Amino acid sequence: MLIVDIHKQLPQYDLEVSFTVEGETLGLLGSSGSGKSMTLRCIAGIETPTQGTIVLNDRILYDSHKGINLPSRDRKVGFLFQHYALFPHLTVAQNIAYGLRGLSKHATHRQVIEQLERVQLLGFGDRYPHQLSGGQQQRVALARALATQPDVLLLDEPFSALDTHLRNELEKQLIKTLSSYQGLTLFVSHNLEEAYRVCQKLLVLDQGKVAAAGDKQSIFDRPSTLAVAQLTGCKNYSRIQPIDRHTLHALDWNCTLQTADFISPSHTHIGIRAHQITFLDASQHLPDQTNTFPAWVVWTSETPHRMTIYLKLGESPIDTDDYSLQAEVFKEKWEQLKDRPMPWFVSLDRSRLLLLCQ
Repeated sequence: MLIVDIHKQLPQYDLEVSFTVEGETLGLLGSSGSGKSMTLRCIAGIETPTQGTIVLNDRILYDSHKGINLPSRDRKVGFLFQHYALFPHLTVAQNIAYGLRGLSKHATHRQVIEQLERVQLLGFGDRYPHQLSGGQQQRVALARALATQPDVLLLDEPFSALDTHLRNELEKQLIKTLSSYQGLTLFVSHNLEEAYRVCQKLLVLDQGKVAAAGDKQSIFDRPSTLAVAQLTGCKNYSRIQPIDRHTLHALDWNCTLQTADFISPSHTHIGIRAHQITFLDASQHLPDQTNTFPAWVVWTSETPHRMTIYLKLGESPIDTDDYSLQAEVFKEKWEQLKDRPMPWFVSLDRSRLLLLCQ
């Protein structure tokens, strides 16, 4: 178990994080500069908090009141940096063996071979980092981090320097490797889909503070604040004017909505994820149907598999900046939609609406 409760004064803000990790992989999600990497560096002993405690499996790594601050080498922490930090003058095998102390030559060799096999690099031990691809260097760095059999593995955006294909391949490799790793894992990312695939639990940081923590699906389904909704990919949100406990006016979308959840005085915004906007056939539309509105397509953008559709609710747009919502559909759905006459009709399912606090 890892227990972290630290405060560190930084130039832009104060980092204040408190969380516990047990058997799961914990993802630290947040925008650049939110405090994710600094949190890992404090756990590893590379940085020192201003105050607080860090306890790993009942061993105190840091306690400001007791004056305890173990050096990095004694913390049993493995750290994989963004840019791998391999020693260029050492071979792959020497890089992996670097942190192994007190082992016989035979035991060290056995551990190196085991780690090379784990990351599918058997036969690469005599090569130097410059002779490896970026993906191979990343795997060597992972093998080096695991070779010392750390109690906790810290992964700081390990795929950020790789192209899309390599990211996908190495992500699968990492998930496979972590499945047999007996320790705890913290995985830093600003890519929400990547964090979702790799991790079971999430800790969302915003300006050095914990904005949300818990099961990943719960955080995606029910973000409590506008910041968490944005950090988890919600593209549609509006200020609200409450009407009653289940009715509000969305000021930025210019429509009145019914909600499944109670609207409290603390709620300031409404949100809905782009892929949860429903397009209705003409036969499905009823004039008084709840949360159903005429919509005009303002413009579109595409990826290889999806279309993003920018919509204006209630009336035709003035220009390309005059839109209310973004919807996302697969291209197969777009082919069914694109030739329909305007207006289209969209439904904002009350169970999918997110009531948010500022």
